[in-house]
Amino acid sequence: MRRDVFQAIADPTRREIIQLVANRSLNMEAVAGNFAVSRTAIYKHIKILTECGLVAIKKQGRERYCEAQLEKLILVADWAETYRLIWNSRLDSLEKYFHQLRNKVDESAK
Repeated sequence: MRRDVFQAIADPTRREIIQLVANRSLNMEAVAGNFAVSRTAIYKHIKILTECGLVAIKKQGRERYCEAQLEKLILVADWAETYRLIWNSRLDSLEKYFHQLRNKVDESAK
């Protein structure tokens, strides 16, 4: 099953895994050692991250290393940017409205 990037980042454990491997690759044991849950649970989270394309597993000898593949997070950034623009526009309108109210109050006080 191909999952999407939004499913991956919906879980705080998966976000933390991404953060752990964002700057350097870590072997599976090192990743799992950062959490107070079972290794099996962490491996399932890593599997979801690989299915979403946010983490790649590289074999080096007998070890398997997790490497971040952060390019797909651009989808999230683009999606969030749309809403940032909408909210900035709404807040600008609200600010303009407050300025108009303040001017009316100032004029009526004179």
